[in-house]
Amino acid sequence: MPGENLSRDEARQRAELLTVDGYEVALDLRSAVGDPDGEAAGPRTFRSLTTIRFRAARAGASTFADLLAPSVAEVTLNGKALDPEAVFDGTRIALDDLAEGENVLVVDARCAYSRTGEGMHRFVDPEDGEVYLYTQYEPADARRVFANFEQPDLKAPYRFEVTAPEGWTVRSNGAEEFHEGEVWRFAETKPISTYITSVLAGPYHCVSDLYTRTYDDGSTLEIPLGAMCRKGLARYFDADDVFLITKQGLDFFHDHFDYPYPFGKYDQAFVPEYNLGAMENPGLVTFREEYIYRSKVTSASYERRANVILHEMAHMWFGDLVTMRWWDDLWLKESFADFMGSYSMVEATRFTNGWITFANNRKAWAYRADQLPSTHPVTADIRDLEDAKLNFDGITYAKGASVLKQLVAYVGRDAFLEGARRYFKQHAYGNTELGDLLSVLAETSGRDMTAWSRSWLQTAGVNVLTPVVTYDDEGRVAELAVTQEAAASHPELRPHRVAVGLYRLSPDGALERYARAETDVAGERTVVTELAGAEKPDLVLVNDDDLTYCKVRFDAGSLETLRRHLGDIDDPLARALCWSALWNLTRDALLPARDFVSLVLAHAGRESDIGVLQMLHAWAQSALTHYAAPGWREEGGRLLAEGALRELRRAEPGSQHQLTWARFFAAVATSGADFQLLGGLLDGSAVIEGLEVDQELRWAFLSPLVAHGVADEAAVDAELARDDTASGKRHHVRCLAARPSAAVKAQAWASVVESDELSNAFVEATIAGFGQPSQRELLAPYTSAYFEAIERVWAERSIQIAMDVVKGLFPGLQGDPATLTATDAWLTSHPDAAPALRRLVLEARDDLARALRAQERDAAS
Repeated sequence: MPGENLSRDEARQRAELLTVDGYEVALDLRSAVGDPDGEAAGPRTFRSLTTIRFRAARAGASTFADLLAPSVAEVTLNGKALDPEAVFDGTRIALDDLAEGENVLVVDARCAYSRTGEGMHRFVDPEDGEVYLYTQYEPADARRVFANFEQPDLKAPYRFEVTAPEGWTVRSNGAEEFHEGEVWRFAETKPISTYITSVLAGPYHCVSDLYTRTYDDGSTLEIPLGAMCRKGLARYFDADDVFLITKQGLDFFHDHFDYPYPFGKYDQAFVPEYNLGAMENPGLVTFREEYIYRSKVTSASYERRANVILHEMAHMWFGDLVTMRWWDDLWLKESFADFMGSYSMVEATRFTNGWITFANNRKAWAYRADQLPSTHPVTADIRDLEDAKLNFDGITYAKGASVLKQLVAYVGRDAFLEGARRYFKQHAYGNTELGDLLSVLAETSGRDMTAWSRSWLQTAGVNVLTPVVTYDDEGRVAELAVTQEAAASHPELRPHRVAVGLYRLSPDGALERYARAETDVAGERTVVTELAGAEKPDLVLVNDDDLTYCKVRFDAGSLETLRRHLGDIDDPLARALCWSALWNLTRDALLPARDFVSLVLAHAGRESDIGVLQMLHAWAQSALTHYAAPGWREEGGRLLAEGALRELRRAEPGSQHQLTWARFFAAVATSGADFQLLGGLLDGSAVIEGLEVDQELRWAFLSPLVAHGVADEAAVDAELARDDTASGKRHHVRCLAARPSAAVKAQAWASVVESDELSNAFVEATIAGFGQPSQRELLAPYTSAYFEAIERVWAERSIQIAMDVVKGLFPGLQGDPATLTATDAWLTSHPDAAPALRRLVLEARDDLARALRAQERDAAS
């Protein structure tokens, strides 16, 4: 039988045969605590008893159920006992001779607790020894917890019963119906897909609230709210703010979707060692617990959390109520959730500048993904589950959301939202494809959506828009045209609704917009007639207000203005768009990396938006590490460190800007004086007014000291003694792997590549510590080791861990032609490697080739 990797064709055939009427799942999780009973040689397991009621279209037909489990005790089909050894191959249960109409399958299995964040994850809190469990399934890991038909279009209602240690809290998608002693039973869910079922169990700290909404007819909607975290984080848990954003989001979506929240209660659990940002399980949304802040953070962190809360809430309608038929149309939920998360945040919460973050952060993710060799249309060709796992990417999320933002500009907000309302009502609890959405949008907008979809959803690549301006004898604009280009590999020229802004310096030195025109750009060249006759601008900004998805270029005069006056642009969104365009120029080897670093040093100190500032710091580091000529890196590092320290001392004491510059200074510190200051801030012998060196900042200051050999293992151990928590353990592992020693690197490599003992969180931390830009020579021997190991890692490890290893340990830091040659040699000699593995290596190769082009450009400057 085929293995773990379900194909689209198999799913289609099974969906044609089966209709699933319901699941009853009983899990006994008491084995999560204490010593494993007789399982010393294998994984710790729990009992999973599943009853599936389903109908078959044909008598005598054959199909299969999905289950990834160490063992199966019993399988019964329509009352007939089947031999588990004969029908279960470790991934699938063969089901032959089905009855036409109703069938009942009962599977009694031992399923394994997970340490990789896939399936039923088990975490032991180092602070108090308590055990915490939660599930994470997308795209197809529910089969690690109970037998099922693991595909999104076989929806069904679920009833969960959980037996757990007394004193624990247990939650699932449905409301609690019964609890006595160790047994919990939950109400039957609405019809949902396997991948969004969920169970949470452990001594979680729980906070409750209630959302109420009164309708015009006097009726009331009540939604019980819950928020959970580990007991060790309870003292940091600002549940009031989580509930505030939740209620604001529920108000917004009820106002605009005209479809009441359909899943009863709304619990939100913040869980440890989580691979994702969050997951939209209806009634029980899960988040990574890093969204509970142990130390001081900036408003950008709270904005990010609010955006994630609202993104997951949007999924209750886009994804949970109405679900894509197969992973080809993953965008139908993720693009909408990404767009609606930002849209609702700006409209309904205190984070009214959310579109700036979207333009500067989310779209940067999309632009990178859309220029990789693996780029794909927003509606992708997903052949199987491995393809699906890799397509949770910048195209599906951020480009798709950008395209929807463009769609709103194209059809209008009212038509877009009315289309969404009709879509929910027509397809509630069902599954859809691209055409289902396009048909309702065509109805509500009166526009032909076919051509729009073909250009924006069914082709790949990002266009480049450039202003071309000529002036008359009086210095006024004679003609302003926008040219459009596309890469040769993806030559589609698209229709763009864009705004073009003209900016000039005011007498007080601000760079202000004085003229704006919206137009439809189509084809290679479009003249913006409305701007003819305007006074000569100092800056022309195409895609002002960020209406479309494109890369922006500047004319020579505008670029010179930005070099001198970027920090003087008075509008924060326009400023963010200019920074984004300059970063794209750097990545495209059109602007030398040292010039970008100079722009950051000259203007970032005046940036008011803290999220933009943090992004500039990340880009400046990336420019120095990857895109600067090797011979300039030392000087560039010194300049960045000096500039960061200068801005740190200038920043308002106690401000979030001061905190951001402190973190950046630690990240780029290079000299003995830098390290002396960081050490002094740690031991209290140095003080910067207003800067509170709390626990997270202590780890941020200690990390560079360890990586540069200034602090040793004893210092890292001492810091763990101060912070012997789950977060402290991760920092400890990362710092130990960062030490500049060949023996340390060998040990770190072996712990990740040669062993599967580490949890997902410690794999992530070890990889993060292993690769230090200041240790290129130490890391050089691992280039050949990497290419020797990755096929075995891909075959032997779970897909999540394999992805982490293949991406995280690629020797891109070497940044030299020899590494590119080694990468090409592996690709050439492994044409039959798993397509998903080849894709990851191809993407890493493209990043490396891009870095080499940028280094060449920087050296030439």
